[in-house]
Amino acid sequence: MHPAVMRQRRSGLDCRGSSGFSLLELTMTLAVGIVLAALAVPTVKSSVQYFRVRSGFASITGAIQSTRYRAIFDGCPHNITFSSTANLGGAVPFGPAAVALNQNVRPQFKPSGFVQATTGTTTFTLSYGSTTKTVTVSNYGNIDVTP
Repeated sequence: MHPAVMRQRRSGLDCRGSSGFSLLELTMTLAVGIVLAALAVPTVKSSVQYFRVRSGFASITGAIQSTRYRAIFDGCPHNITFSSTANLGGAVPFGPAAVALNQNVRPQFKPSGFVQATTGTTTFTLSYGSTTKTVTVSNYGNIDVTP
């Protein structure tokens, strides 16, 4: 038999015997994937906390601005009540817990745009997990948030 034909047969046998993945390769790939997933969990948890508080803040500021504009437009006082037991920030998935409001707040909006708190104060705190934001509503409806 010619040496070139013999070489082809040997290389063909070698290729057929080495198809697929070994158990070691599969185990190492899974180990790398698990380590990467473990590193991502704290980042995801932190992001969920941030977006829950942000969603709660957006809900409150939208309601405050809408009520103030309504009082100015209608020409009569309007009140809005935020309860410390209300479900704020519920639009963000991943967990049943809601953003907590530290106190009951009931601002009253005058037709002039002036704001005063009839219950609580115009400064309150939103918190979820270790993330906390302090919200301050000025006498003329400006909303300031401090981390």
